[in-house]
Amino acid sequence: MNTRSDVRNGAVEQAYREHWARLLALLTAQLRDLDLAEESLQDAFAAAVSTWPPVPANPPAWLLTAARRRAVDRLRRTAVAARKLPLLVVEEQPAHDDRLRLIFTCCHPALSMEARVALTLRCVGGLTTRQIARMFLVGEATMAARITRAKKKISQAGIPYRVPAGPELRERLDGVLAVLYLIFTEGYAATEGDELIRDEPATEAIALARLLVSLLPDDSEVRALQALMMLHHARRHARVTSDGRLVTLAEQDRTLWRHDEIEEALGLLIPGPPGPYLLQAAIAAEHTSAARAEDTDWVAIAALYGMLEELTGSAVVRLNRAVAVAEAAGAAEGLALLEGLETELPHHHLLPATRAELLRRLGRAEEAVAEYGRALALVGTQQEREFLLSRRTETERRLCP
Repeated sequence: MNTRSDVRNGAVEQAYREHWARLLALLTAQLRDLDLAEESLQDAFAAAVSTWPPVPANPPAWLLTAARRRAVDRLRRTAVAARKLPLLVVEEQPAHDDRLRLIFTCCHPALSMEARVALTLRCVGGLTTRQIARMFLVGEATMAARITRAKKKISQAGIPYRVPAGPELRERLDGVLAVLYLIFTEGYAATEGDELIRDEPATEAIALARLLVSLLPDDSEVRALQALMMLHHARRHARVTSDGRLVTLAEQDRTLWRHDEIEEALGLLIPGPPGPYLLQAAIAAEHTSAARAEDTDWVAIAALYGMLEELTGSAVVRLNRAVAVAEAAGAAEGLALLEGLETELPHHHLLPATRAELLRRLGRAEEAVAEYGRALALVGTQQEREFLLSRRTETERRLCP
């Protein structure tokens, strides 16, 4: 039997999950003050915890009214009340527009990338400071200070609360997508710590991308980013064994892939200009569409990486292209593409790790062992370290008479 406390907590948690971003966007549009809007909305949710049940017929309307009242109370205690109070009664604009404004404000290029990530997760994703700190392996006080500095920067720098227009929209949207993909990458392939895969950042990034798709449903790059992340995340249960060992793509048990998520992701893709996320999603789709590793169309994947490298000029893309070319045309061809990448990727462990694998295939075991050593000096996660150690040990055995 559910108690009043269970009903209350469940209703508040549901309202928080479903309405936080929309309500914060509405309040920020009216108050023109992100900090005040967030504090007032937090007060409203705290009031709901002590007031519900009965749960109001329209929880978001109740919360918005409560937050406005608390904003008025806060403003009345300051000298700016007379100037800001009229903004509280501005006619509400479409919620979609306000959430887009909130996203573009949190991802403004005047903020550092760390600040953009933290602010997006806090304001748009609705995560607590503690959750965000745990997600990125920093102290709660450090993360709180980062978020506070970001909000002050928005106010002091006069960062506009708006959706950019014209040519600026594409450039700024690319910045928003980069923030979401960075959050996802920290979950899909963590840069440090004992866990290679951390569900929370990846799941939150996909949820944020889903929101962005709902706001910009006709943008092929926005849809492609959500598809790309879902295609990668669908393989999460096959990427690490039960005892924590890394499993390469070729060795993964494909029955463990979430094929329902793969199907949904493929359905998101629509024709459009060959942007970076559409090309990456096409590559991921080639991988997840192969029933067996040996069915992978490496020629098509290598061609897609060639287009992506031409578009981005990225050294990381060249590294991935080298892997695809090695599968399609042989290890020697792939190895040749790695030449000169040390200058651009001096601290990237996957460069020496990839070179080691290709040298190993070519029978150049002594050189491969040396490259594994370089990769081990750079690697950040325990699973990848153990994988590289096992590969180096296997290769060293080949050197024994």
